[in-house]
Amino acid sequence: MTPNSDIPPSEINTWCDWAPFDGSDADTLLGTLDSAFLFAYALAMFASGFIAERINLRYFLSLGMLLSGVFCYLFGVARTYNIHDFTYLMFVQASAGIFQTTGWPGVVTVVGNWFGKSKRGLIYGLWNSHTSIGNILGSLIAGEYVETDWSLSFIIPAFIIGAFGFVIFLFLVVRPTDVGCLPPDNGNQRLTRPYRVLENRVANVETPSGDSSDTDDTEILIGEQEVQRRISERSYLLTRDRQQEPEKAIGFMGACRIPGVVEFSLCLFFSKLVSYTFLYWLPLYVKNSTAMGAMLSADFSTLFDVGGIVGAILAGVVSDYTGMSATTCVSMLFLASPMMFVYLKLGSYSFAVNMILLMIVGVLVNGPYALITTAVSAELGTHSSLGGNSKALATVTAIIDGTGSIGAAVGPLLAGYLKNYGWQSVFYMLMISDALALILLLRLVQQELTQWKHRRQVRRE
Repeated sequence: MTPNSDIPPSEINTWCDWAPFDGSDADTLLGTLDSAFLFAYALAMFASGFIAERINLRYFLSLGMLLSGVFCYLFGVARTYNIHDFTYLMFVQASAGIFQTTGWPGVVTVVGNWFGKSKRGLIYGLWNSHTSIGNILGSLIAGEYVETDWSLSFIIPAFIIGAFGFVIFLFLVVRPTDVGCLPPDNGNQRLTRPYRVLENRVANVETPSGDSSDTDDTEILIGEQEVQRRISERSYLLTRDRQQEPEKAIGFMGACRIPGVVEFSLCLFFSKLVSYTFLYWLPLYVKNSTAMGAMLSADFSTLFDVGGIVGAILAGVVSDYTGMSATTCVSMLFLASPMMFVYLKLGSYSFAVNMILLMIVGVLVNGPYALITTAVSAELGTHSSLGGNSKALATVTAIIDGTGSIGAAVGPLLAGYLKNYGWQSVFYMLMISDALALILLLRLVQQELTQWKHRRQVRRE
């Protein structure tokens, strides 16, 4: 199809000739599709966490991935079968958003089941890098086919997620006790205590001459075998008890009453607002503020996600070392606002400066967002106030991420409106959102600092 004469020459390479996106309202229609996906995702997330606590997560995750692939495929075949109905595209986008909510609460729960609390921040930080890697790969796959056959930008990812959904169905083990292993948080205690008791018993065995003496190497080996037998027996009993007396899943209001859930949820609303506004609008900003073309701007913007990988790991490591997750988030949020201002003023100075500043902003913006949606959610989902009940992790994760996803839907919409007043207005909105996210955690920071001072005082005594 020949481009309209109304299209500026500078936009010929990025102009769309596919109805209904070939008119002057193309940006509005595309923004509506984005909003349909994001709002459907945000609202469905709350229900997703509720369901995840009550069914087998292997089925839940694999079915969610397969259906996500189906609706991604259905969007792509709109080009193949010449489907131009905007209602159809809206329905497919919203459905994709709904089924993609199965991933986050389900997988956070599975990772929490297997790794427990030891080095939780680092483990979740490494795991969370998949979001940034996925963004990068998605951008590269879409960019590869966008000018030749854009349907493949959806069809290929659809087959990828569908294939891995089948792998999850075949091989995922939801919790260690399903295969006779001990839960990670109880492993050290259950290994150490039987061994000490057994060691004391065999250390006073009478020798054939009637004298009491220390046991020899053979008797120690027998003791270790007995320890392993007892471990296996306890693991079996633990699994049996869980099957006979299933834990009751926590409700929505019960999860909200866990200390810290409301604060971190509202903080994530603003943190995710900032992160997703960068995700959706950064390529256009780079294109408008530099001499880069549309495709190069899209590739260049992935540096923000590269910084996000580093930020997620860094936030997790600092949180593990200090034991103060709220303080870690506030520290990064405190630095993020001035760095966004610096990027706004100096980002167009040179290619190298833009690249460095963009990665730093990615570290500071995505670090708190990644920590809250993973390690913090897992920590609150296994809070001491639950009395050991592990059937709250998915619900808590869904509440926190669902609230954050509403912010992710609102941010790009606000940016689209404020862009008409200049990019400076968009960045000021992001800096204000960042400051609000920081303020919402100040009470928790005060509590963490008080506890830290108390621990130091106890150590000195």
